[in-house]
Amino acid sequence: MNRSESDSPTAKSVSLDTAGTAMPPSSSKPSRAAVGAVFGAGVAQGIALVTFPAAGAIFTSTQHYGLSSTQYGMLFVPQAIMAIISSLLGPTLARSLGAKNVFLAGMLANLLSMGLLIASQFLIANHTAAYAVLLLATTCMGLAFGLTVPVINTCAAAFFPKTADRALLTLNTLLGLGTALAPAFVAVFVGLGFWWGLPVLVAVLCAGLLVFAMPLSISAGSPTDDKTSGGLPTAFPAFAAAALLYGICETMNGNWASILMSGALSNTTATASLSLTLFWGAVTGGRLLFASIDRWMPERLVFKILPAIICAAFLLVPLIPAGNPLAGLALFALAGLGCSAMLPLIISFGQKSMPTIAASVAGLLIAFYQLGYGLAAFGVGPLENMASLSLNHIFAATAVPAIGLAILAALLSRKN
Repeated sequence: MNRSESDSPTAKSVSLDTAGTAMPPSSSKPSRAAVGAVFGAGVAQGIALVTFPAAGAIFTSTQHYGLSSTQYGMLFVPQAIMAIISSLLGPTLARSLGAKNVFLAGMLANLLSMGLLIASQFLIANHTAAYAVLLLATTCMGLAFGLTVPVINTCAAAFFPKTADRALLTLNTLLGLGTALAPAFVAVFVGLGFWWGLPVLVAVLCAGLLVFAMPLSISAGSPTDDKTSGGLPTAFPAFAAAALLYGICETMNGNWASILMSGALSNTTATASLSLTLFWGAVTGGRLLFASIDRWMPERLVFKILPAIICAAFLLVPLIPAGNPLAGLALFALAGLGCSAMLPLIISFGQKSMPTIAASVAGLLIAFYQLGYGLAAFGVGPLENMASLSLNHIFAATAVPAIGLAILAALLSRKN
């Protein structure tokens, strides 16, 4: 949903990737195969990223891994840490190794993550060994996310410098499509009797992209440097706080929706997977919706409205009766709509408000988003055990970060 700061045809074209690297237009036209590899990687990475949350009901089921809420949440801590580190190092690696090698490394990390997840299936009888392999798998997933997502955004913008915003929107829509497909695939494979069919499918996709991309020329031009060495602008803490709070709100839905639906709300595993599909589907659809109606609903207004929708969704969770799947599905679709455009707008407004560090803004904000991701992914288990809170009440309590996000959105939108 990012928009260029100037609509003038004479304005200098500079594209921005989600790793925070400002990229000049590519000097050579990319091949169709290179474009296909980059945009195909968006779908594959989206599916891979949500594979672990989509299998949440499997991980916590006593018939499979039997993880506690704390153990399940701990799975995503190394993922968040590795994603933060690799996303911050991504631009440096791209400069030294080249975009193509970073792309291949990201696909290889995805492949390794899925391989470890598949291997863990054969170690279920040994709880400790299976859990250790799962932690290694999520660590590799964090590395894959931090390497792949920045570089494919960089390449997409450099491939189409005259329509960079549209290219990035298309790529991130495809990534969102992948996140919506993962829980749907889990439901299908669970119905067929082998849930691990999803990591097998993702492994095949990533292996195919590796082989397909190796002979291609995939370049993203030369990154430009920031124009200041005087430290972070005064506006940065507010944007960082918004990214962190959003990360908490999104992760509560993205990582715990299926657990809530299958546990506290007593729905089937298939229904739990469907709730996650609807959440990520609404995230993707919302991005397209708000991008298409920006003439009638300005971005500033969208930025202020969406946190209220997120807050309302959290407050409604305790009101959902157990065994009522339709109410739960509708609720997570509403939450997905609320989350849809928030992160792109936080990054977009941040870049406009802090032009002196435009090349680093997005990467830094994504690091704070990942910090919020880690807090929400891990924090639920300790809250359940130490504070004796039920999961549905923890969802309701997450309205507090959503309110904080609403306040920050109202303040930051005035500056844009």
